[in-house]
Amino acid sequence: MYISFLRTSFILGVLLLLTSSLSWANDRLPNVVFIVVDDLGWSDLGYAGSDFYETPNVDELATESLCFRQAYAAAPVCSPTRAAIMTGKSPARLDMTIWHEGAVDGGPKDRKLLAAKSNPNLPREEYTLAELFQDAGYVTAHIGKWHLGTAAFYPQTQGFDVNIGGTFWGAPSTFFHPFAGKWNDSSTEIRYVPGLGIGMPGEYLPDRLTDEAIEIISANTNRPFFLNLWYYTVHSPIQAPDDLVNRFRRKPAGARHKDPTYAAMVNRMDHNVGRVLDELERQGLAENTIVVFTSDNGGVDFDQRSIVPTSNAPLRSGKGTLYEGGVRIPLLIRWPEKPAGETHELCRSEDFFPTFREMLGDAVKEDSSSELDGISLMPLIDAPSAKLSDRDFHWHFPHYYPRMTPGSAIRSGDWKLVHYYEDDRRELYNLATDPSEKHDISAEHSRETAEMYRRLEQWRKDIGANLPTARQ
Repeated sequence: MYISFLRTSFILGVLLLLTSSLSWANDRLPNVVFIVVDDLGWSDLGYAGSDFYETPNVDELATESLCFRQAYAAAPVCSPTRAAIMTGKSPARLDMTIWHEGAVDGGPKDRKLLAAKSNPNLPREEYTLAELFQDAGYVTAHIGKWHLGTAAFYPQTQGFDVNIGGTFWGAPSTFFHPFAGKWNDSSTEIRYVPGLGIGMPGEYLPDRLTDEAIEIISANTNRPFFLNLWYYTVHSPIQAPDDLVNRFRRKPAGARHKDPTYAAMVNRMDHNVGRVLDELERQGLAENTIVVFTSDNGGVDFDQRSIVPTSNAPLRSGKGTLYEGGVRIPLLIRWPEKPAGETHELCRSEDFFPTFREMLGDAVKEDSSSELDGISLMPLIDAPSAKLSDRDFHWHFPHYYPRMTPGSAIRSGDWKLVHYYEDDRRELYNLATDPSEKHDISAEHSRETAEMYRRLEQWRKDIGANLPTARQ
């Protein structure tokens, strides 16, 4: 492991100081490892049906977990979903509806509409998932992608004792040593990975972040920890070790999944998830550690530096759109002493906060739970065949993106409506009969279209959603 003695000593010292006063009761609280894989598509895993990618470790985890077959990201892009995970609140309520750099830039000025204003930083007054665990006596560590604000809003200001890799950039310039450089030839800024410097020769960033995660786990075998392991991969740049890329070049392409470099990235991610799970076993912590594995939005199915990474078929479209391929995500939760299985109940990113809030119970202080937009998933975790109360699901993405103009969407039961602001277009789909959203049936079902639009409009009003405006 390429990590300096001084920095190791510093981290261990911080963790020991922070946990020296924990009561004996806290030792029985379960640890939490929360893994988010950036841009991982709904079907990019073996257990989800990929015909090319190889993910044996995640596939095994799926057999030990509650597998959510209809899990949704809070947004079709990264930062809003991450904000929802951290707060339990809708991106629209937070006014965080696009990634950090997009919020700073404000969007194109030559289109029909001006994108809605969006907060580039997660406000520090928000009570975060990390602060929830901190208040319960946990050691909290963030490793990897953050993308929720500039230095004044980095993880260490939002409830994390340790931050390794968390910054306001959405991706590093490269996943190989040195971990610093320009994003492209026209860029003037130098991107880097906080806490890692430029790395060591031969290092691949996902491997190094996993090294750091293992260090956190091994340093906290006798005290509860909340480990946010948010990998930068499989986001662009699409890069992986040559030996893996060459192996997938020799493998026959699948019908849907074909790119060997992306396949190698997915496989290396799986390898590193396996390393984390192995470390939990090695330290005797697996039976007292909750493992969450998920993504922040749909897979990227359009050109990324001359590579089309993946396909979300049979779901329509991908990242940055409000169709199923853009917001449906994988989700596994392995919970000690809870049954494995699968559920088709709908859930979304906002549900993590109230779930862990219920788990921790009296160990934490009162918070702004009255404003939470998610619900606890504990009924499903206790009994995978349970049913959650009916609720509408909403998405608000009032921004431009490749193949996407500003819009919002609502799902109610099997009905889904997508509303576009430029031309006030309303598309209606029945996901029970048309999961690929091929057939807009708004004309044949005008009553349902009107009712769905009314509910969407009421939600936008109630939550105070920022809207795009006409360009003058």
